[in-house]
Amino acid sequence: MSRLKDKVALVVGASSGIGRATAKLFAAEGSKVVLGARRDTELQSLVAEIEAAGGFAVALAGDVRSEAYAKALVDLAVARFGRLDIAFNNAGTLGETGTSTDVSEGGWSDTLAINLTGSFLGAKHQIAQMLKNGGGSVIFTSTFVGHSFAFPGVAAYAASKSGLIGLTQALAAEFGPQNVRVNAVLPGAVDTDMYRDMNDTAESQAFVTNLHALKRVATPDELARAVLYFASDDSAFVTGTASLVDGGASITRT
Repeated sequence: MSRLKDKVALVVGASSGIGRATAKLFAAEGSKVVLGARRDTELQSLVAEIEAAGGFAVALAGDVRSEAYAKALVDLAVARFGRLDIAFNNAGTLGETGTSTDVSEGGWSDTLAINLTGSFLGAKHQIAQMLKNGGGSVIFTSTFVGHSFAFPGVAAYAASKSGLIGLTQALAAEFGPQNVRVNAVLPGAVDTDMYRDMNDTAESQAFVTNLHALKRVATPDELARAVLYFASDDSAFVTGTASLVDGGASITRT
Protein backbone atom coordinates (compact mmCIF):
# COMPACT_ATOMS: atom_id res chain seq x y z
CA MET A 1 0.00 0.00 0.00
CA SER A 2 1.34 3.45 -0.93
CA ARG A 3 1.69 5.51 2.22
CA LEU A 4 1.64 8.88 0.43
CA LYS A 5 -0.99 8.17 -2.24
CA ASP A 6 -2.52 11.40 -3.63
CA LYS A 7 -0.16 13.59 -1.56
CA VAL A 8 2.03 16.41 -2.87
CA ALA A 9 5.44 16.76 -1.24
CA LEU A 10 8.14 19.40 -1.46
CA VAL A 11 11.74 18.37 -0.80
CA VAL A 12 14.28 21.18 -0.40
CA GLY A 13 17.91 20.12 -0.60
CA ALA A 14 16.94 17.32 -2.96
CA SER A 15 19.99 17.22 -5.22
CA SER A 16 22.01 14.72 -3.17
CA GLY A 17 22.25 12.72 0.02
CA ILE A 18 19.28 12.48 2.36
CA GLY A 19 17.15 14.82 0.27
CA ARG A 20 17.62 12.85 -2.94
CA ALA A 21 16.91 9.54 -1.22
CA THR A 22 13.81 10.96 0.43
CA ALA A 23 12.44 12.43 -2.80
CA LYS A 24 12.77 9.04 -4.51
CA LEU A 25 11.10 7.28 -1.59
CA PHE A 26 8.25 9.79 -1.44
CA ALA A 27 7.63 9.26 -5.16
CA ALA A 28 7.76 5.48 -4.77
CA GLU A 29 5.18 5.77 -1.99
CA GLY A 30 2.75 7.57 -4.30
CA SER A 31 3.48 11.25 -3.74
CA LYS A 32 3.93 13.81 -6.47
CA VAL A 33 7.17 15.62 -5.63
CA VAL A 34 8.51 19.13 -6.07
CA LEU A 35 12.30 19.30 -5.84
CA GLY A 36 14.39 22.26 -4.76
CA ALA A 37 18.16 22.80 -4.45
CA ARG A 38 20.95 24.97 -5.88
CA ARG A 39 22.13 22.58 -8.61
CA ASP A 40 19.77 22.38 -11.56
CA THR A 41 21.63 19.59 -13.38
CA GLU A 42 21.34 17.26 -10.39
CA LEU A 43 17.68 18.18 -9.89
CA GLN A 44 16.79 17.47 -13.50
CA SER A 45 18.52 14.10 -13.38
CA LEU A 46 16.45 13.25 -10.30
CA VAL A 47 13.24 14.31 -12.06
CA ALA A 48 14.14 11.99 -14.95
CA GLU A 49 14.90 9.13 -12.56
CA ILE A 50 11.58 9.52 -10.75
CA GLU A 51 9.60 9.78 -13.97
CA ALA A 52 11.36 6.75 -15.42
CA ALA A 53 10.13 4.80 -12.40
CA GLY A 54 6.55 5.93 -13.08
CA GLY A 55 6.41 8.85 -10.66
CA PHE A 56 5.63 12.53 -11.01
CA ALA A 57 8.18 15.24 -10.28
CA VAL A 58 9.09 18.82 -11.09
CA ALA A 59 12.13 20.83 -10.03
CA LEU A 60 13.16 24.43 -9.52
CA ALA A 61 16.72 25.44 -8.69
CA GLY A 62 17.45 28.39 -6.44
CA ASP A 63 18.95 29.75 -3.23
CA VAL A 64 17.23 28.77 0.04
CA ARG A 65 18.35 32.07 1.56
CA SER A 66 15.83 33.81 -0.71
CA GLU A 67 12.27 34.19 0.50
CA ALA A 68 11.18 34.64 -3.12
CA TYR A 69 12.56 31.16 -3.85
CA ALA A 70 10.72 29.67 -0.87
CA LYS A 71 7.47 31.11 -2.18
CA ALA A 72 8.21 30.06 -5.76
CA LEU A 73 8.60 26.41 -4.73
CA VAL A 74 5.21 26.43 -3.03
CA ASP A 75 3.63 28.22 -5.97
CA LEU A 76 5.10 25.57 -8.28
CA ALA A 77 3.58 22.78 -6.20
CA VAL A 78 0.15 24.38 -6.40
CA ALA A 79 0.43 25.24 -10.08
CA ARG A 80 1.52 21.74 -11.15
CA PHE A 81 -0.19 19.50 -8.61
CA GLY A 82 -2.91 21.61 -7.00
CA ARG A 83 -1.88 21.54 -3.33
CA LEU A 84 0.90 20.96 -0.81
CA ASP A 85 0.68 18.32 1.90
CA ILE A 86 4.27 17.60 2.94
CA ALA A 87 7.45 19.69 3.12
CA PHE A 88 10.89 18.36 3.95
CA ASN A 89 13.32 21.21 4.63
CA ASN A 90 16.62 19.43 4.28
CA ALA A 91 18.95 21.98 2.64
CA GLY A 92 22.01 22.64 4.73
CA THR A 93 25.69 23.40 4.86
CA LEU A 94 28.54 22.60 7.22
CA GLY A 95 29.58 26.22 6.79
CA GLU A 96 32.81 27.81 7.93
CA THR A 97 34.66 25.54 10.32
CA GLY A 98 37.62 25.98 12.62
CA THR A 99 38.38 27.45 16.00
CA SER A 100 35.42 29.60 16.99
CA THR A 101 37.60 32.58 17.84
CA ASP A 102 38.72 32.59 14.21
CA VAL A 103 35.34 32.09 12.51
CA SER A 104 34.35 35.18 10.52
CA GLU A 105 31.11 37.04 11.06
CA GLY A 106 30.27 36.40 7.42
CA GLY A 107 30.86 32.68 7.76
CA TRP A 108 28.70 32.52 10.87
CA SER A 109 25.89 34.53 9.29
CA ASP A 110 25.89 32.55 6.07
CA THR A 111 25.64 29.23 7.90
CA LEU A 112 22.66 30.45 9.92
CA ALA A 113 21.08 31.94 6.79
CA ILE A 114 21.16 28.60 4.98
CA ASN A 115 20.48 26.16 7.80
CA LEU A 116 18.08 28.11 10.02
CA THR A 117 16.66 31.17 8.27
CA GLY A 118 16.25 29.31 4.99
CA SER A 119 14.24 26.62 6.76
CA PHE A 120 12.10 29.23 8.48
CA LEU A 121 11.38 31.00 5.20
CA GLY A 122 10.47 27.70 3.60
CA ALA A 123 8.13 26.73 6.43
CA LYS A 124 6.54 30.18 6.45
CA HIS A 125 5.20 29.73 2.92
CA GLN A 126 4.67 25.97 3.14
CA ILE A 127 2.47 26.25 6.21
CA ALA A 128 0.49 29.15 4.75
CA GLN A 129 -0.45 26.87 1.83
CA MET A 130 -1.11 23.83 4.02
CA LEU A 131 -3.61 25.83 6.05
CA LYS A 132 -5.64 26.26 2.86
CA ASN A 133 -5.65 22.48 2.39
CA GLY A 134 -6.72 21.62 5.94
CA GLY A 135 -3.30 20.67 7.29
CA GLY A 136 -0.04 18.98 6.46
CA SER A 137 3.35 17.83 7.69
CA VAL A 138 6.56 19.88 7.86
CA ILE A 139 9.86 18.15 8.60
CA PHE A 140 13.27 19.70 9.28
CA THR A 141 16.70 18.08 9.19
CA SER A 142 18.55 18.99 12.36
CA THR A 143 21.45 16.88 13.71
CA PHE A 144 22.81 15.19 16.80
CA VAL A 145 25.69 17.71 16.70
CA GLY A 146 24.96 20.40 19.24
CA HIS A 147 22.12 18.36 20.75
CA SER A 148 23.45 15.12 22.22
CA PHE A 149 27.01 15.38 20.97
CA ALA A 150 29.58 18.12 20.39
CA PHE A 151 32.57 18.41 18.07
CA PRO A 152 35.10 21.25 18.16
CA GLY A 153 35.27 23.57 15.19
CA VAL A 154 31.63 23.49 14.04
CA ALA A 155 29.98 26.12 16.24
CA ALA A 156 27.96 27.77 13.47
CA TYR A 157 26.70 24.43 12.18
CA ALA A 158 25.76 23.23 15.67
CA ALA A 159 24.03 26.48 16.60
CA SER A 160 22.05 26.71 13.38
CA LYS A 161 20.90 23.11 13.49
CA SER A 162 20.02 23.33 17.19
CA GLY A 163 17.94 26.38 16.36
CA LEU A 164 15.77 24.18 14.15
CA ILE A 165 14.63 22.26 17.22
CA GLY A 166 13.28 25.42 18.81
CA LEU A 167 11.67 26.38 15.51
CA THR A 168 10.07 22.93 15.29
CA GLN A 169 8.52 23.25 18.73
CA ALA A 170 7.30 26.81 18.18
CA LEU A 171 5.64 26.02 14.86
CA ALA A 172 4.13 22.79 16.16
CA ALA A 173 2.49 24.65 19.04
CA GLU A 174 1.33 27.51 16.83
CA PHE A 175 -0.22 25.50 14.01
CA GLY A 176 -1.21 22.24 15.69
CA PRO A 177 -4.82 23.45 16.12
CA GLN A 178 -5.00 23.81 12.31
CA ASN A 179 -3.76 20.23 11.77
CA VAL A 180 -0.23 21.16 10.68
CA ARG A 181 2.33 18.85 12.25
CA VAL A 182 5.98 19.92 12.54
CA ASN A 183 8.84 17.58 13.46
CA ALA A 184 12.60 17.37 13.14
CA VAL A 185 14.86 14.40 12.46
CA LEU A 186 18.29 14.44 14.09
CA PRO A 187 20.60 12.14 12.15
CA GLY A 188 23.80 10.73 13.45
CA ALA A 189 26.56 10.36 10.89
CA VAL A 190 25.22 9.64 7.40
CA ASP A 191 27.35 8.63 4.43
CA THR A 192 26.89 11.81 2.37
CA ASP A 193 29.19 14.30 0.70
CA MET A 194 29.01 16.53 3.78
CA TYR A 195 30.04 13.65 6.03
CA ARG A 196 33.01 12.82 3.82
CA ASP A 197 34.03 16.48 3.65
CA MET A 198 34.01 16.67 7.44
CA ASN A 199 35.75 13.29 7.87
CA ASP A 200 38.24 13.04 5.04
CA THR A 201 40.63 10.48 6.51
CA ALA A 202 40.27 6.82 7.40
CA GLU A 203 41.17 7.68 10.98
CA SER A 204 38.45 10.30 11.40
CA GLN A 205 35.85 8.04 9.77
CA ALA A 206 36.79 5.20 12.10
CA PHE A 207 36.49 7.55 15.09
CA VAL A 208 33.01 8.73 14.07
CA THR A 209 31.86 5.19 13.28
CA ASN A 210 32.85 4.06 16.76
CA LEU A 211 30.72 6.78 18.37
CA HIS A 212 27.59 4.92 17.29
CA ALA A 213 26.17 1.92 19.16
CA LEU A 214 25.63 0.21 15.80
CA LYS A 215 29.30 0.80 14.94
CA ARG A 216 28.50 2.08 11.49
CA VAL A 217 27.16 5.23 9.88
CA ALA A 218 23.75 5.45 8.24
CA THR A 219 22.88 5.39 4.57
CA PRO A 220 20.73 8.19 3.13
CA ASP A 221 18.00 5.61 2.45
CA GLU A 222 17.78 4.81 6.16
CA LEU A 223 17.20 8.46 6.99
CA ALA A 224 14.64 8.71 4.19
CA ARG A 225 12.56 6.00 5.83
CA ALA A 226 12.54 7.95 9.10
CA VAL A 227 11.40 11.07 7.24
CA LEU A 228 8.66 9.04 5.55
CA TYR A 229 7.25 8.19 8.96
CA PHE A 230 6.78 11.87 9.77
CA ALA A 231 5.39 12.61 6.32
CA SER A 232 2.80 9.85 6.46
CA ASP A 233 -0.30 9.30 8.55
CA ASP A 234 1.66 6.76 10.58
CA SER A 235 2.71 9.76 12.70
CA ALA A 236 -0.72 11.41 12.76
CA PHE A 237 -0.48 12.10 16.52
CA VAL A 238 3.19 13.14 16.52
CA THR A 239 4.23 16.78 16.43
CA GLY A 240 6.90 18.99 17.98
CA THR A 241 9.43 16.18 18.28
CA ALA A 242 13.19 16.19 17.84
CA SER A 243 13.66 12.58 16.80
CA LEU A 244 17.13 11.09 17.05
CA VAL A 245 17.96 8.79 14.15
CA ASP A 246 21.52 8.38 15.30
CA GLY A 247 22.40 4.71 15.49
CA GLY A 248 22.69 5.00 19.26
CA ALA A 249 25.35 7.73 19.27
CA SER A 250 23.47 9.60 22.00
CA ILE A 251 23.74 6.69 24.45
CA THR A 252 27.15 5.24 23.57
CA ARG A 253 30.15 5.66 25.87
CA THR A 254 32.36 2.87 24.53
